[in-house]
Amino acid sequence: MRIFLFIDALGWDIVGKTDYLRDLLPHRRAVTMQFGYSSSAIPTILSGVRPDRHGHLGLFAFAPERSPFKRVAAFMRLLRPKSFWNRGRVRGWLSRAVKRALGFTGYFQLYQMTAEKLPYMDYCERKNLFVQGGMAPVENLADALKRSGATYHISDWHLTDGRNLEIGEREIAKGTDFIFLYTAEMDALRHDSVTPETWKRVEAKLAWYRVNIERLVEAAKATGREWSLTVFSDHGMTPLSKTVDIKSAVEATRLRFGVDYGACYDSTMFRVHYLKLGSRATIESALAPFADDGHWLTEDEERRNGIWREDRAFGDAIFLVNPGVQIVPCDMGLKPLSGMHGYDPEDIHSKAAIMSTDPIPDWLDGVYDYFRLMKESIPKGTAK
Repeated sequence: MRIFLFIDALGWDIVGKTDYLRDLLPHRRAVTMQFGYSSSAIPTILSGVRPDRHGHLGLFAFAPERSPFKRVAAFMRLLRPKSFWNRGRVRGWLSRAVKRALGFTGYFQLYQMTAEKLPYMDYCERKNLFVQGGMAPVENLADALKRSGATYHISDWHLTDGRNLEIGEREIAKGTDFIFLYTAEMDALRHDSVTPETWKRVEAKLAWYRVNIERLVEAAKATGREWSLTVFSDHGMTPLSKTVDIKSAVEATRLRFGVDYGACYDSTMFRVHYLKLGSRATIESALAPFADDGHWLTEDEERRNGIWREDRAFGDAIFLVNPGVQIVPCDMGLKPLSGMHGYDPEDIHSKAAIMSTDPIPDWLDGVYDYFRLMKESIPKGTAK
């Protein structure tokens, strides 16, 4: 029996400083995160390939020719700046309505994407990544497990951490061969709890995970079968140091969005497409005042981070801010968060973590290696 528990945002910045779970999971190591956010990390973990192949970087991508949002124009009109629908939780309700109307089965949220920009945008996570065919034509974990012939369970990402761990305990008791559990609540908590004053909430959550992991271990022991447990994460969290308003600087150039350029403003990167001759020089000049706050990625950096594509689907150029800096406002939010990820993977706060009952292979270096580890861990004798 092989059990894998994915705790989102349980970074090496926590594990490496403490003996957290060392008595249960003595083998541990820092792991390089996938460049980007959960929208790139999760498909990388579930497939073993990187954004240059699976196509997921930011949730939104400038691609007018592929935009699904033109089909829901009536919904989009509700997002006018002073509209009731353009406030707080109400945007969440509207997001769910748009998701149903478009038939999306993956994670979807409008965040602060404006009505004017949506018809120019594609969305990368239209399908549920955790199920068979969810990343086609790329093979994902569910595809590999189905083909193996093993009995298996993969968490439903819609459920709470508590519910997924409860179901996992039952699957262990049943003797399921391979169990993949997903928990997301630590990520949201850490975005808001990086200061000493708020850290107690993180400590309480860590204690809660420990209790539940102990329950998983006891359930595995009770089966009398050979078993192993591996806990891993996708990234850490970097405390906020300052904000920069790149969006206003670009808009002040008076270049026309969708005519002269197209862009996505993420929390830590600005992804731009140049549509007219001269737009590159104008935008580079507009960002010159932010030279101490970030830099334009080189082709070598993009290749090293697994995001280089010949079709430039992620942007003709990407400006990445320094660790701790946040782009505010951006398409993801109008206010900064206490902590953020999505910086250079070498940032000391960005490292992911893996802990296991078993020795960790020497070849495991980045979160993109988890898939190979899981695939090779499918119990012997079940593969067809």
